[in-house]
Amino acid sequence: MIKVYCYERCTTCKKALKWLDDNKIKYDLIDIKGNNPDKATLKAAYEKSNQPLKKFFNTSGQLYRGMELSKKLPAMSEEEQLNLLATDGMLVKRPLVITEDTVLLGFKEAEWTQALK
Repeated sequence: MIKVYCYERCTTCKKALKWLDDNKIKYDLIDIKGNNPDKATLKAAYEKSNQPLKKFFNTSGQLYRGMELSKKLPAMSEEEQLNLLATDGMLVKRPLVITEDTVLLGFKEAEWTQALK
């Protein structure tokens, strides 16, 4: 089953869910704010994604900017970054999609089409 971590007020998440519904793709919807991914989930997704860990951060979010993470992340270890991501779902790039063999960060229709169809 496809796990989709979303925030209900996020317009990008709404577009992504509409795309999944329009393409009749079944998924398990998880509220990223109320049920943020834990460290083990984030670490497994990071390792599966072949993406830099920085890509997992919601760099346009208020929390990210308020904590001035653009200045702090370069000095943090991966372990520290994973611990931080696991503290609050609003720090995590969304939607976050985790399947058996793929991880998608954000919504890019072409990327999703290639990975999920």
